[in-house]
Amino acid sequence: MQRITRDQAMEYVFDHRHAPKLRVKQGERFVVETEDAGSGLVRSADMAPKLNDLPTRKFFPAKSNPIGGPIFVEGAERGDLLEVTIEAIEVDAQGFTSFRPGQGPLTDSVRWGALTEPYVHIVKHLPGPSGTTRDGKGVFSSKVTWDLAPMIGTIGTAPDREVETSAVGQGPWGGNIDVRDIKEGTKVYLNVYHPGAMLYVGDVHASQGDTEFYGTADETRGNVTLSCRVIKKKTIPFVRLVKPDSIVSVYSFRPLEAAVESAIVNLMEWMVSEYGVSERDAYMHACINPEFRVNVYQMVRIGRLQYTVGAEIPKKYLIAS
Repeated sequence: MQRITRDQAMEYVFDHRHAPKLRVKQGERFVVETEDAGSGLVRSADMAPKLNDLPTRKFFPAKSNPIGGPIFVEGAERGDLLEVTIEAIEVDAQGFTSFRPGQGPLTDSVRWGALTEPYVHIVKHLPGPSGTTRDGKGVFSSKVTWDLAPMIGTIGTAPDREVETSAVGQGPWGGNIDVRDIKEGTKVYLNVYHPGAMLYVGDVHASQGDTEFYGTADETRGNVTLSCRVIKKKTIPFVRLVKPDSIVSVYSFRPLEAAVESAIVNLMEWMVSEYGVSERDAYMHACINPEFRVNVYQMVRIGRLQYTVGAEIPKKYLIAS
C-alpha cells in the first residue's frame, strides 16, 4: 500500500504548486502518517514553559497542524468533486492538550487564574478490542478514562488561487475545520480546483469535544487510511459529509449564527436537489424534526479562524413525500 511517511507529512500550506508526494488511482487505499499539531515538539508536560518559544511559533500564522500531501488523484479535474473515504484512523500511544498564554477565551481571565499559566497535559492512549487505538481508551487521569474518537482535523484540496495555511485556512475546499465527524466510516466531499485534486491531510485528534473550546484537542500522531473517488462536473457550496446513517452540511463563518443558517440552508438544498425532498418538507425538518441536529464543531478564537458547524439529518428522512 502506498503511503506518505511522517517525515514527509510536514507541509504547512495548501498549495497547488507543490509536487505531488503520492499519485493514486480512484478506489486505491493509501496511508498518510501524520504528525501532531505541535509538529512533534510537545511530547511531555515539561514542555509547558517553552510553548511560546517553539521554533514553529516564529511565523505568522504560526506553523501548526502539519499536513501530508499533496496527493494526486487520477481523473480529478477542475470543476469535479472529490469523495474521500476515511477507511481507518489509528492514533499514537499518547496525545497532548495545552494552554498557552494568549490562546483561548480564558487565558487572560482574573477569575480563572489557574488557566493563565502555560500548561501541557499528556493523554495516554490504550488499545481497544481491535488491538489498536482505532477503538481504544483515552486515559485522562488515574480516575477518568473515555472512549477514543479518532478524527481528522485538517483536510482539504489545494484552493483555486490562494495559498492557505494549515493553521487558519478554511473554505469550500476544506482546511482546518476540526470536524469530529471526519472519522472512520465517513465520506468527505471537497471541491476540486486543480488537476489531481491535490489533497492534503493532517492534524489528527484522538478525541475532541464540541467547539474545541480553547483550541487544542487531544493532539496526536496518526496513521490514516483513505481512498478517493471523483464525481465528475459537480461542485458544492461547502464541505459535505456522508456518515453511515446521516448526512452533514458543513459551514465555516463568523458570527456563529451566520454559520448555522448557511449550514441549514445548504442542507435543505442538498435534500431537495439530490434526494427529492420537497422544499416545504426540508424547511419543516430543520425546525420540528427531533433528530435534526446542528453540531458546533469548532468555535475557537484564533486569528481569522472561522466557526465551523454542521447541519445533520438522518438518512431515513431523505424521502420524497
